[in-house]
Amino acid sequence: MAGKRNPWGKPSSSGSDGGSGDDGGEGDPPDNGGDDGDAPRGPRNPWLPPSRGGDGPRRSASIEDIFRSRGPEGPRRTGGGGGGGFRLPQRPGNGKLIAWVAVGLVAGWLVFTSTHEIQPKEQGLVTWVGGKYSHKLLPGLNFTLPWPIQEVTVANVSQIRSEKIGGDGERLLLTGDQNLVDLSYVIRWNIKNLPRFAFQLDDPELTIREVAEAAMRAAVAEQKLDDVISGAGRGDIETSVRARMQQLLDAYHAGVQVQGVAIEKADPPTKVIDAFKDVSAAQQDADAMRNRARAYAQQVRARSEGDAASFDRIYAQYKLAPEVTKRRMYYETMESVLSKTNKTVIEAPGVTSYLPLPELRRNSAAKSDQDTSKQGGQ
Repeated sequence: MAGKRNPWGKPSSSGSDGGSGDDGGEGDPPDNGGDDGDAPRGPRNPWLPPSRGGDGPRRSASIEDIFRSRGPEGPRRTGGGGGGGFRLPQRPGNGKLIAWVAVGLVAGWLVFTSTHEIQPKEQGLVTWVGGKYSHKLLPGLNFTLPWPIQEVTVANVSQIRSEKIGGDGERLLLTGDQNLVDLSYVIRWNIKNLPRFAFQLDDPELTIREVAEAAMRAAVAEQKLDDVISGAGRGDIETSVRARMQQLLDAYHAGVQVQGVAIEKADPPTKVIDAFKDVSAAQQDADAMRNRARAYAQQVRARSEGDAASFDRIYAQYKLAPEVTKRRMYYETMESVLSKTNKTVIEAPGVTSYLPLPELRRNSAAKSDQDTSKQGGQ
């Protein structure tokens, strides 16, 4: 090892100390201020930039040197003799793979945001960036510009929607006879024109509720309280409300079609509902008595018509044979009268004028009972 340079310390020698000359890196630091020929030499620090004069004096690398030696791909080493820099290993075709992935993502974004399938009962609404209306999509396969340039909102235009008004509290309406009635009803509607429904009104559902309430108040004001509560005028009210609502919504260009109106409850106000129940019960009793009177009148009339028809027949027979008809009428009358009395008066020669027939019948019955009891005892 004589004459060999220790890469981490002073030059080795076979001095008088008899050691190997390798101090394990504990030698004195190089003196940069002295002559280059006297300075210790050794392998260059890989973290230091190359010196212009070949292998210069050894020295430790500072943190600035380390960062200056790092390139965009990591630490590098530039050799003084034209050697290549240090680079991390790269995967073959890495740039092409990233390019293909980017192309696939862009293609998927274009397909999924530009193609729209609209169902038979639906319609699509296309808007530009900022919410400006573009056009409407009909059922089927449709194409638009990709998102976010154009955005599509799909709605079911055939679905029947319902809106219930009342039922959660008293909703009193004034009738035509200056009475109050508590009403709850349901409005059924669907979308007729999707662009108008989406852009014409600020809150379409709230507008439908307000229009329904206004139409119902106007229709109830034309009916009496009894007709509203009993149901006699409900059909007219429902038809009138539907027509009024459609007229107002068409004037607003709301894009809504009213399908129907159904009254669910029609009651008097809560504070007077007991009095209304009493009045209703009295009306029902009056109706029952009136019906019974009508039935009795029909019976009497039928009996009278029957008697009149019988008299007409008898009169026709009387004109044909007056004497016979008189005698027959006499006999029938006497039979009818005497069958209801328990005394019989007979005016004939040799016959007792008065016969107590009921007493004779009772005596005869008692005598027959006694004879029966005697026979049983024997």
